[in-house]
Amino acid sequence: MTHDPAGRISLHPHDRTVRVRLGGQAIADSRYAIKLRETDYPHRQYIPREDVDMPRLVRSATLTHCPFKGDATYFSLEQDGEVVSDIAWSYEQPFEAMAAIKDHLAFDTRLVEERLD
Repeated sequence: MTHDPAGRISLHPHDRTVRVRLGGQAIADSRYAIKLRETDYPHRQYIPREDVDMPRLVRSATLTHCPFKGDATYFSLEQDGEVVSDIAWSYEQPFEAMAAIKDHLAFDTRLVEERLD
């Protein structure tokens, strides 16, 4: 388990399978996700890129900054002729305390179905 220096965020590796789908189609399937718990926010599953169908995702223009994790890059997905904007994000150069989430993506659970088995 890893904590940020401010104590707002903790990372928890687990061995549960995390599956992400949109409209019944798989986007990600992993046994190596990291659960990120952050004060005042929903828990997020950060999934290694190798377990995400990355060719289906396109980097969007959206960028955000978190004072505890760093700068986030967002990804959109085109499916069935529709673009779902900012469906996932990644901290490509996270702050040192959050280094474990580098090369991982989290998905917006308002836009996708995320299941833990």
